[in-house]
Amino acid sequence: MSEVEFTDYLIIGAGVAGLRAAIELADHGNVLVVTKESLGESNTHYAQGGIAVATEGPEDIALHLEDTVAAGDGLVHRPAAAVLVEEGPQRVAELIEWGAGFDQLNGQLLRTREAAHSHPRILHANGDATGAEISRSLVAFARNHPRIRFAEWTMATNLVITDGRAIAADLTDQDATSRRISARAILIASGGAGQVYSDTTNPAVATGDGIALAAHAGAELADMEFYQFHPTALSLPGVPRFLLSEALRGEGAYLRNDRGERFMERYHASLELAPRDVVARAIAREGMGPQPSQSRPVYLDMRHVQGVDLSHRFPGISRFLATHGLSLSADLIPVRPAAHYLMGGIRTDLDGRTSVPGLYAAGEAACTGVHGANRLASNSLLEGLVFGARAAKAMLEDAASLAPVQASGPAPTLPPNSINTNDETQLTQLIQHLQRTMWRTAGLLRHEQTLREGLSKIQTIETSVGSIAQQSRSSRALIEAQSLLAVSRTILLSALARTESRGAHFREDHPRRDDANFRKHSILTQTTNGAEQPSFAAW
Repeated sequence: MSEVEFTDYLIIGAGVAGLRAAIELADHGNVLVVTKESLGESNTHYAQGGIAVATEGPEDIALHLEDTVAAGDGLVHRPAAAVLVEEGPQRVAELIEWGAGFDQLNGQLLRTREAAHSHPRILHANGDATGAEISRSLVAFARNHPRIRFAEWTMATNLVITDGRAIAADLTDQDATSRRISARAILIASGGAGQVYSDTTNPAVATGDGIALAAHAGAELADMEFYQFHPTALSLPGVPRFLLSEALRGEGAYLRNDRGERFMERYHASLELAPRDVVARAIAREGMGPQPSQSRPVYLDMRHVQGVDLSHRFPGISRFLATHGLSLSADLIPVRPAAHYLMGGIRTDLDGRTSVPGLYAAGEAACTGVHGANRLASNSLLEGLVFGARAAKAMLEDAASLAPVQASGPAPTLPPNSINTNDETQLTQLIQHLQRTMWRTAGLLRHEQTLREGLSKIQTIETSVGSIAQQSRSSRALIEAQSLLAVSRTILLSALARTESRGAHFREDHPRRDDANFRKHSILTQTTNGAEQPSFAAW
């Protein structure tokens, strides 16, 4: 291993939060941004629905705040939500100045409505490619800054903690070359962990690596039981769970069961525009067959929608459906829920500070409490912009008085043998087993019995993965398997501890909300023996 390298600021993750932070930091020091695939490959890139922002003045901001709080089912940290909606307009205005092109009508920004929003405030780009456009503009702007460097196809494998402070990280590239990077401050902006579940809208990169890394370093996690399941992912045999945007229902799509009935009136007064957790559970219940293995189809129906050119409004979705012989305007589209967004994550304050000095987090990897128990549609891209910028400012403030801290090296010794093909195949099978287990035991509908079963099965998988780790040099597959296991355990433990139903967390054995005992956030800290039982605290 080479000598320890130094940068002023190290960012792990290159989605909207990481890139926005890098731009803020680069005027004050050198920044290294680490991403485990090519630059721009992140959950941000795949976000279809849009970015929610109140651009019409104080009244709109106040309504956006109330919509966010209402969607969060009693658990939104109101100061965090206020920061989100109040600072959001400025952050979006910056994006536009930096070259982001949002859809317009007659020279004005085009605003649409999505579920649980009181009125249209969602900005889109290229119809259903908002995340890709935001990612493109941020990447282009960051690449032109002389103080921002990128380490692509590189993973962070360890955080170095000295005297209780995060001072460095160990990185491994695709050639298994390792190096240690010392920094004044480290930001984790590595996104979510949708690959925990067998059915997910998330790309393959979303394996919770940053969350697991922070937890291993002793950082507190919060609200890990709250995983949002998007109601409408394409449901075709052998086809990935392609996201069918919330905006489809915003444009008037109905949901129908296998008898052709609209059914949402049985579940919520807002019908198809009810909060995501309500719609997802309704679809799950309507799709239940007489036996667990006998599911029934549920459909998204836009055949009645008039006055909207659906292929123009949703070009990416229309192209994907066409490859499978389907059309939004002519066909019933089979849908089912899929894991989409983690409301929990690394616990931070409103400025991205974690419980470990020198370590910060922003975006989906972080938990400020801004989403509560259920994220309001299209608030995630805004969250990355707002809290990425805030975390960067806190890093600058905290590091201003610090002399550079050089971490000692080298990194921990790795086993001498490269991982072999048989072990890689076994890891793939173990991850798939984990994903199926989590979907069945900690998915939309939960129960103490299944949650405990999930923990037992995960322990068995951990043993097998641990055996491979003892014999082989680290690889991406091995790191991701370890990350997914760590995140899965925290989800299960937190879900077991919250004996109520709230937002995205639904316990069939505790189907009611219990404000007296659980209008609080779960907090979990990993110990040397793994994750401990969560505690609960009001923020």
